[in-house]
Amino acid sequence: MDTQILFYIIIAILIIQFIIDRGLEYLNAKRYNDRIPQELEDVFDQEEYRKSQEYKKINYKFAWFTATFSLIITLAFLLFGGFEWIDSIARSVSSNPIIIALIFFGIIMIGNDILTTPFSYYRTFVIEEKFGFNKTSKKLFWIDKIKGWLMTIILGGGILTLIIWFFEWAGTNFWIYTWFLVAAVSLFMNLFYSRLIVPIFNKQTPLEDGSLKDKIQEYANKVGFEIKNIFVIDGSKRSTKANAYFSGFGREKRITLYDTLINDLEEEEIVAVLAHEVGHYKRKHIIYNITLSILLTGLTLYILSIFINNPEVSLAIGVSHPSFHAALIGFGILYSPISEITSLVMNMISRAFEYQADDYAKDTFSPQPLISSLKKLSKSSLSNLTPHPAYVFMHYSHPPLIARIRNLKV
Repeated sequence: MDTQILFYIIIAILIIQFIIDRGLEYLNAKRYNDRIPQELEDVFDQEEYRKSQEYKKINYKFAWFTATFSLIITLAFLLFGGFEWIDSIARSVSSNPIIIALIFFGIIMIGNDILTTPFSYYRTFVIEEKFGFNKTSKKLFWIDKIKGWLMTIILGGGILTLIIWFFEWAGTNFWIYTWFLVAAVSLFMNLFYSRLIVPIFNKQTPLEDGSLKDKIQEYANKVGFEIKNIFVIDGSKRSTKANAYFSGFGREKRITLYDTLINDLEEEEIVAVLAHEVGHYKRKHIIYNITLSILLTGLTLYILSIFINNPEVSLAIGVSHPSFHAALIGFGILYSPISEITSLVMNMISRAFEYQADDYAKDTFSPQPLISSLKKLSKSSLSNLTPHPAYVFMHYSHPPLIARIRNLKV
């Protein structure tokens, strides 16, 4: 395909995606003032509902600003030779394709972080602070940044190095070896994320002996769920928002509770939340998700292998020397409509899994504590109780609160 045509396709994809995303955000925002469904009238009182509306509106305006800024920067890079400029800097340092790629993506990463950090800072210390969510200190904010950079350099740089080495060694068959690499990393991260990565950012401590632990253990014994690892994470040092999650499998499976969750919910409600998480495990959702993710990765890499040697894919982003790293940028944009479709399908599957996990908690424990916990968590996070169906369809990985409660009451 002609380079000029590919260039215009890339520009069109970026603009159309922006219009679709902003359109969905607009439809969602139109429902911010809707009457709360009768089943949820006890979640917010009048003042709390006004606060939740203000929070959503501020985030809506902020998202418009950041998305517009991002689009303008990306289009400017494409139209005025930004990628060629970065590529020429990288090529002036070395002729080794791996080093060139690392420098190329390193400059993009640093530049992107410089441009986006002010937005992240504003969101944390202005928006989240205004509504009482933020507990992050400015020191912790920058420490997290530095840790994130180091992890990106070590993990991201290491994986990129291996991928390019596979390409140099195996040609278009590189996708097979890359697929095995990504699958291995995904499995490793799922198994050991909580043990190796989480401690870099948060402190985890075993749940103390007491009535809560006894109730959790009693429920686990009832449903035949062997659990030895129940941890509490200090989420309150960054935010007041609560969460709980299940990770790993086999001997490495563990349940992690945010300390904010323990503070916000009654013990019966916490057990109900854990029953939901156990439902994910019992219904093998973790295995299904990993399998689907690995299969989608393989499909993406195979399609990449078809396009990677096509010089037009590199040239379409404005560079003068076709290369693997430039083709990755071009392919990433060209593939994004397919990625949107696969993401939509994955969200549909995820929402179905959430209903199944809710049903498991309802059948093996009780629906009412789960309902009350979901309401409390929605209230504490000022979540949107009346999202637009189109926005839910495209973006929600969990069903809306009202849909989950109606399912639990059946």
